[in-house]
Amino acid sequence: MSNKTVHTNPAPYIQRGSPAFWRASLALFAGAFVTFANLYSTQAILPLLAKQFDISPAIASVSLSVATGALAFALLLTPGLSDRLGRKSIMLASLALTSLFGFAVTLSDHYLLILLFRALQGLSLAGLASIAMTYVNEEFAPNCRGTAMGLYVSGTAVGGMMGRIITGNLTELYHWTSALQVLAAISLVCTLIFAIALPKSQHFSSRHLSFSLIRKGFTFHLKQPAQFGRFLQGFLLMGGLVTLYNYIGFRLQSPPYQLTESGLSLLFSLYLLGIFSSTWLGSKAEHYGHRSVLLLCIVLMLSGSLLSLFPYLSSIVLALGLYTFGFFGAHSIISSWCGQVTNQFKAQASALYLLFYYIGSSVWGVMGGYFWDYWQWTGVASLVTALVFISGVIAWYSRD
Repeated sequence: MSNKTVHTNPAPYIQRGSPAFWRASLALFAGAFVTFANLYSTQAILPLLAKQFDISPAIASVSLSVATGALAFALLLTPGLSDRLGRKSIMLASLALTSLFGFAVTLSDHYLLILLFRALQGLSLAGLASIAMTYVNEEFAPNCRGTAMGLYVSGTAVGGMMGRIITGNLTELYHWTSALQVLAAISLVCTLIFAIALPKSQHFSSRHLSFSLIRKGFTFHLKQPAQFGRFLQGFLLMGGLVTLYNYIGFRLQSPPYQLTESGLSLLFSLYLLGIFSSTWLGSKAEHYGHRSVLLLCIVLMLSGSLLSLFPYLSSIVLALGLYTFGFFGAHSIISSWCGQVTNQFKAQASALYLLFYYIGSSVWGVMGGYFWDYWQWTGVASLVTALVFISGVIAWYSRD
C-alpha cells in the first residue's frame, strides 16, 4: 500500500477587481459609513447644544470626545475578542449596537444622559473601527491592500460627511433628535448590507482569549520606534482635523458670517475630497513610497491650517478643503503602513494606531475649546499648525 502525501491548497486571497473584492469593499464601505456617521453625528450641532444646554463650547465638544474616548478604550479589548470570536461577527455586532444606541441618544432630555449614551455608542463603535483594518490585511491580496484600505477610508469620509450633513439639515427643518433618529435608521440598513455582502474570513484561525498575549502584542509594537512614530502621527493629525471642524462652526455662526445649521453642515461636503484622496494617494504611496506621499499630505495640511487665518469665507472653505484632502490621504497611508510592516500581531497594530488616533480626537477636540475661549480662531489655527508640524518632523525621519 503506497503512502500518498495530501496537499491542501491555501485559501485564496481577495484579488483586485474580482466579485469578492467589490462585495468586501461595499461591505466595509457601508460599515465605515455607519461607524463614522454616528461617531461624529453631534459635531454639526455643537453650537446648538451649547445654546440649548447653556454650556461652553469646550463642554459641548465633550459629546464628541466622550464617544471617541470610549472608542479608544474599547480598542484595547476588541482585537483579543476578534481573535477568539472572528472578525465578521464582532464587526456585525458593533454596527447593530451602534445603531441602537443612536436611537437611545434621542430619548435623553439631559446632557449627562446624552453623554452616557454617546459613551456607550463609542464603546460599540470599536468593533468595526479596529478590526476592519485587520480584515483587509488578512483577506486581501498584498498588491491591492492599499487600494482596499483607501476604499475603506473613503467610506469613513462619506460617513463622517453625511452624518454631519444629515444632522445639520434635519435639525434646522425639524429637531436634532429627529435628525439622529433618521441617521440611526439609515445605519440599520447599512448594517444589513454589511451582513449580506462581506465574505467570510478565509485566513482567520480562532485563538484563545489571552490577556498576556494581547499585552505582548501591544508591547511588541510600542517598542518599535518607527511604528510608535506612526501611532503618534495618528494622535496628532486626527486631533488637528477634529479641532478644525469642532470650532469652525462657532466661528462661522458668529458675525460677519452667521451661517445656519444647514449652511454650516454643507462645509462637511468637503469630506468628498477625502473619498478621492484616500484612494488616490493610498495607491500613489504603493508606487512612490509611503514617506514621500505622506510628506506631500503634511504640506497640504499645513497650507490649510495657515490659510484658515484669513477672514474671507472663500479662503476658509479652501483651507478646510486642503486640510481635509491631505488628512485623508495621510490617514490611508499611515493606517495601511502600520499593518504592512509586520507579520505579527496585526490586530494589535491596527488597534494601537486607532487608539492613538481617537485619543488624539478626544484630547485635542476638547483642548481646542480652551484655545477658542482665550484666543478665538488664531488660537485654534495655531494649535492645529503645531500638531501638523510635529507630525511632519516624524514623517521626515521615517523610512519606507
